[in-house]
Amino acid sequence: MNEPQRTAPISVLLGAIGAIRSAILPAFAIAFSGIGGGDRIWVALGVGLAAAAIGTLINYVGWRRLTYTIGESDIRVESGVMSRTARSVPFERIQDVSIEAKPLPRLFGLVAVKFETGAGGGEDLALQYLSAAEGERLRQLVRQRRDDEAAAAPADPHTRAAIPADETGDVLYALTPGRLLTFGLFEFSLAVFAVLGGLLQYADNVIDLDIGNVDVWRDWLEEQGSTVASLGPYIQAAAAVAGLFGLIAVGMVTGVVRTVLRDWGFTLTRSSRGFRRQRGLLTRTDVVMPVHRVQGLVIGTGLLRYRFGWHGLSFVSLAQDAESESHEVAPFAKMAEIAPIVAAAGFRLPDDRTAWHRASKRHRNDRTFRDAAIFGVLTIVTAIMAPTGLFLIPLGAAVLSVGVNLYAWEFRRHAIDAAQVYASHGFLSPTQMIATRMKLHSVEIVQNPLARLRGYATVHLGLAGGQFAMQGVSLDEARALRAAVIETIAGTDYSRLDQAPENQAFSGAQSGLSSNFLAT
Repeated sequence: MNEPQRTAPISVLLGAIGAIRSAILPAFAIAFSGIGGGDRIWVALGVGLAAAAIGTLINYVGWRRLTYTIGESDIRVESGVMSRTARSVPFERIQDVSIEAKPLPRLFGLVAVKFETGAGGGEDLALQYLSAAEGERLRQLVRQRRDDEAAAAPADPHTRAAIPADETGDVLYALTPGRLLTFGLFEFSLAVFAVLGGLLQYADNVIDLDIGNVDVWRDWLEEQGSTVASLGPYIQAAAAVAGLFGLIAVGMVTGVVRTVLRDWGFTLTRSSRGFRRQRGLLTRTDVVMPVHRVQGLVIGTGLLRYRFGWHGLSFVSLAQDAESESHEVAPFAKMAEIAPIVAAAGFRLPDDRTAWHRASKRHRNDRTFRDAAIFGVLTIVTAIMAPTGLFLIPLGAAVLSVGVNLYAWEFRRHAIDAAQVYASHGFLSPTQMIATRMKLHSVEIVQNPLARLRGYATVHLGLAGGQFAMQGVSLDEARALRAAVIETIAGTDYSRLDQAPENQAFSGAQSGLSSNFLAT
């Protein structure tokens, strides 16, 4: 297919529906306002129809002016009405082609096709919308062209033969309906109240009530307060408990609904293409992550779910995932389920052999003193200006902050071995990061004035698609870590990073450097 092609013609209809939807709110605002006097309904209808017609026309012209061409070595997309934009992306730069099907396009059998380049900053190409069959055909065609280019490259005698590409593979992780419900209960959310708050901003256009009038709310609270005061203490306590349970129930139901919509049918498979993740009830997404594009791992959890042994695994990749820098691959799993996925990605979880290093005690003491000093100042101010006894509140907070910082230090750790670097922090909901040394791009040692005086630093490791930092590392240890990582970077042939993980061996010299670091 070397001729310019257009997206599906029915995309114009979807654009028209979007234009009508955007025109509804202004039309309602005019209909319930004083604009136009007695004819305001007709004015609102005219404004809505005009906005919808203009939006439809713009979408049609934009559709006519957008074309895509699959060439021999690249894909080219041209768009724009008044000013034309043409962009060409070589197949070798395309990590993969993901498919997304939102609710309305799904009704018409359409999907959005996104060419992931890992450039970041919204630089990925996207075509909206193609038929589901055309989207899948286009994905397979781009993959084939990319694989053909890779096969045409000079062979390396040390690499294995290429594995024939296919879409089938072993299921590494799946969210059953029962587990999805359990997951949703832990995803407590009060977002519904934020939505109601947003709707209240437009309520004064529909009902005779000034939402922004403080006196209205004050009178309402006084009325409700007098009603509550007339009740007995037992009824008041029961009402308070019922209100609390009602709030919890709303939060749980909201969490379940959001989780089901986002993660229904969540499946992670491992094939020769890499990791394929499919999920979504209304909006269905299909993303493939090649193994060699996985830059690091993030294992996180929550305050409550940690107590029940639930964790989440994400891949740090060059391409972003739903406004996040990491791709969720096992959002709600036990560590025994996460371990096979980590191994399939070519990483290793820390174990008893991992030599952990805690942050510097000077760093711990400085953080403890800083936080306690803030509450100490509040204690003094409260003791001077506030009623007697209130100073005990910030004083108690100061004591609590000291205990929290001293305890949290036990969980702020880092480690390095011949192949990987590790960082862990948090004691109520710990987060752990793992990165491969050969995929790190840089090492930066950062010291603020106090850190320079006290002899510790923060080590920032350059990781494509994510961030990796080790806080409170002693200066000598930070320098040894930098030397070990830079030695790995300097000794890595980056032209071979796309090879299978088992072919990416580390030299004995690098292992020696790691041993020297661990002995520091």
